[in-house]
Amino acid sequence: MPMPQEYWHASRDFEAFMDDLKQETLLATHNMVYTMLEGVFRTFRARLTVDQACRFADELPPVLRAIFVAEWRPAAPLPFARRDVLESEVAKLRRHHNFSPDNAIASVATVLWRHVDTERFEAMLSDLPPEASEFWRGKQT
Repeated sequence: MPMPQEYWHASRDFEAFMDDLKQETLLATHNMVYTMLEGVFRTFRARLTVDQACRFADELPPVLRAIFVAEWRPAAPLPFARRDVLESEVAKLRRHHNFSPDNAIASVATVLWRHVDTERFEAMLSDLPPEASEFWRGKQT
């Protein structure tokens, strides 16, 4: 089997994602954007079973998939919470160096939808708890 194109272009695609997310959030640096992205992924991942998290990761581009599972120590899933509680959790990651906006989850979701196969992503979310789809709703335009 030939090497999948998604791996061949992983760095280019990740850079495009980060540039898109930086523009969406108006954050000043890629480091700020990365911390926000990592916080959003960790907040979501903490609410999934191992199987659910793996199915979610399968639908991400390769570098985002790696970030999603990095430093993961599976535990019993936390319950989903109100959006403001989840946003607060995002902001706790490296809190003295975290510049995530109050709508970090929606910002990441909005950009993520531009960088995934939307049909496959939608189908995967439909197999997760309803709160998972709500989490990845994105900004309403």
